[in-house]
Amino acid sequence: MKADIDIAQDASAQPIEKIAASLGLDRDDLHFYGRYMAKVPLEMLRRYDDRPDGKLVLVTAITATKAGEGKTVTSIGLMQALGKLGVKVVGALREPSMGPVFGIKGGATGGGMSQVYPMWDIDLHFTGDIHAVSAAHNLLSAMLENHIAKGNELNIDPTRIVWRKAIDTNCRELRNIVVGLGGRAVGGVPHESGFIITAASEISAVLALATSVADLRARLGDIVVAYNMDGEPVRARQLDCVGAMVLLLKDAIQPNLVQTLEGQPVFVHGFPFANVAHGSNSLLATKYALKLGDVVVTEGGFATDLGAEKFFDIVCRQGGFAPDCAVVVATVRALKMHGGACLEDILECDSPDLDSLERGFANLDKHIENVRRYGVPVVVALNHFPTDSAEEIELVRAHCARLGVPCALSKVFAQGGEGGRELAETVMEVLRTRRSEFRFLYDVNMPIRDKIRRIATEIYGADDVQYVGTAARDIRAIELAGGEHLPICMAKTQMSLSDDPRLKGPPRDGRSRSERSCCPPALVSSSRCAAT
Repeated sequence: MKADIDIAQDASAQPIEKIAASLGLDRDDLHFYGRYMAKVPLEMLRRYDDRPDGKLVLVTAITATKAGEGKTVTSIGLMQALGKLGVKVVGALREPSMGPVFGIKGGATGGGMSQVYPMWDIDLHFTGDIHAVSAAHNLLSAMLENHIAKGNELNIDPTRIVWRKAIDTNCRELRNIVVGLGGRAVGGVPHESGFIITAASEISAVLALATSVADLRARLGDIVVAYNMDGEPVRARQLDCVGAMVLLLKDAIQPNLVQTLEGQPVFVHGFPFANVAHGSNSLLATKYALKLGDVVVTEGGFATDLGAEKFFDIVCRQGGFAPDCAVVVATVRALKMHGGACLEDILECDSPDLDSLERGFANLDKHIENVRRYGVPVVVALNHFPTDSAEEIELVRAHCARLGVPCALSKVFAQGGEGGRELAETVMEVLRTRRSEFRFLYDVNMPIRDKIRRIATEIYGADDVQYVGTAARDIRAIELAGGEHLPICMAKTQMSLSDDPRLKGPPRDGRSRSERSCCPPALVSSSRCAAT
């Protein structure tokens, strides 16, 4: 099979104005970035506010492995397959961060015959949204540092500055640094600092949750950048630079429109990571995809314990969305790994191993259970690899049948939309015959600790929660700052249901169905527990 980039370069893509026309958008409604990409200004999209919403399908997955399970490929392939069925489908996906693109992950635009186009632009600078966030983030940092060096009227404690710098590259050597050397006249006040990758910036999360420019301004102003000598939070608005930050983000807030290899429209917009933020594309992209299409396919980062939980409890709560179906992506080889096989190298899982596969069903079961807690109908998409045996595929199908969960084999990587027909037909059947009874996991007015405990015990499977390090103090600071009513956004590893990436399988009553299962209790050890 050809390389992804060769497949994309051979594709017969349509000019983006034709893709927009299929949604009812005119050429004059677009802000072009070349022939195949465009931004759609918010004032153009607001014309559709009174339209009824289409159906919303969330694509999530079982616990991640280093090899990847093909969640984005499945999402794009499902869009293409729905298109083949004649469904007016619109996609809504996150933008790739350049750091992981050049790191172990590679691109985030799908693969094989199921990609968004043009992958070489989307995977790199795209329309400049991530660079705009880097600029806004570092402007705020510079204003903070300058304020401290030039009199410090806000009485900021240099040892409690929580706003670092941002860069969209995997520069691990910059995670912990000392700044301010050279004296006040040149370098400011010496203190510890560091860099985070831009997709982990709070501005990335804020931008993806904003509903308007005014809402973006308010959210930016609420960002806590430091604490003063009395322990009180210092917010971005107190540094008088929020207006400049909004100006830097004026284009970045507008959704980006591209297409799949088979011509389905896709909003690719927003880029928060799911293991530190909420891990979904922008709320605006999903909102207007629902206004412009009959079925919308979106994707949550990582598995149900991260991306899906945060999509349901944070994004849907703030956007007023009610998902109609969730697709849980699984692979035979990943299930075998979760069953105890090839723990060091998933590529060694190519040989048939029915025993390990059956043990690995415990992981799939937990993710199905997690989705069902929200009252959303589930479909399992078995992403096919050439090494999957017929016996293994049949074993997965039979297991799902016992659970009463539809299971569809997906061959979208090799065959594009045609290879996703079974999945698309299964999803449409669920949308027609099964009513979603969507509900949130918790009430936002519950105390912070109670919300954390509910996520840890019901979604992760922990017995209880222990607070270590500064977590208890940080929660108290959030409460004193008036943030106790916010939804919870917990940072944790994506490699396990637990807080330890080495532990596999789901916990059951303090024990496991395999020797390497995650064990309770869950640990909360940082202040990244309240959504902005």
